[in-house]
Amino acid sequence: MRKLAEKFLTNATRSAAWFKMIRFLGLFVVTQILTAADLPRAADKPSESYPGVDVIYETVMAPNRQKLRAIITKPHEVTGKLPVIFVAGWLSCDSVEAPKGTTDASGKVFQGLAQMPGYCTFRIDKPGVGDSEGDCAKTDFETELAGYRAAFRSLEHYDFIDPHQIYILGISNGGGFAPLVPENDTEQGQVAGYIVVGGWVKTWFEHMLEIERRRFTLMKKSPGEVNNRMKEATNLYHEWLIKHRPISDILEVDPKLVEIWPETGDNEHLYGRPLAFYQQLQELNLAAAWSRIKVPTLVLHGEYDWIMSREDHEMIAKMVNANNPGAARFAELPATGHTFQHYLSMSDAFAGKQGAFDPAVLRVLTDWFKERQKTAVK
Repeated sequence: MRKLAEKFLTNATRSAAWFKMIRFLGLFVVTQILTAADLPRAADKPSESYPGVDVIYETVMAPNRQKLRAIITKPHEVTGKLPVIFVAGWLSCDSVEAPKGTTDASGKVFQGLAQMPGYCTFRIDKPGVGDSEGDCAKTDFETELAGYRAAFRSLEHYDFIDPHQIYILGISNGGGFAPLVPENDTEQGQVAGYIVVGGWVKTWFEHMLEIERRRFTLMKKSPGEVNNRMKEATNLYHEWLIKHRPISDILEVDPKLVEIWPETGDNEHLYGRPLAFYQQLQELNLAAAWSRIKVPTLVLHGEYDWIMSREDHEMIAKMVNANNPGAARFAELPATGHTFQHYLSMSDAFAGKQGAFDPAVLRVLTDWFKERQKTAVK
């Protein structure tokens, strides 16, 4: 009897210890969630609102402990788990928020997707953009990608999102690195499809040479002058992207390259991002990443996109179709710029003279998503 009592007391002691540990872990988890959920939002900042749609402002904790703003939409009368459209965004330090009255073309597309029946959407602002903590102008690509990966993994925590029906919408730079967001085979298996808009797949060095040739041509330089500038651009970008020399050093040694460098007076940034950001892009092998994709993929390039090459998009579609014939479809969007903008000519696109938003580009996306719904039902 005494041994039985001793056993009981031992078990009771262990149970009490386990209870304390579980309670501690529970409090720890709750504390972590509360810590991640307290990202402030300015009272005067407009929130998105759509009929019959819930808009949820959440926080994602990045690996470096920065808090990033996530914007989630779902049909109000949701039953069960729905597929989600996860946005891998552009290179610039512009927010993915789409408040009422926005004139931004991508914002118009986000509004349309948010109101599409049968889907949730998930957008995240990169560090230092919108409500997100950090400094976008100092954030390198690896840090940004880590934030997207943390957001991707957070999808499984929502009871209205099907974590095995994730569609990644990659826009501009995101259209290139989209297949890198799922970090392993298990996560890649959660992706049901991709949409690429204004993306890339070659090396960043090649991209810079291609965009510079288009830029010089659209600046109305003569064909001979374009070629001369390209020789200098090749030297500039090779020294920076391949040999990792600071731009300031390159320009100091060869002053004539000052006229080639796109950022007048700023030798520490390009398009608002730090120089290391692009050196990290150069290290990527996006052709290898896209060559592993087998799921349905819609690849879109604007007729008047002077920033990214049509050939890159055709290459992505070809790589996916090599794995799964017919899985990828390439389409050129008429009278469209880099990311859904409406232009009447290439020169207008270069000058930024936008026309009114053309809802036809949104229909291309929604029609494709409706096709995916029909396929899922079958």
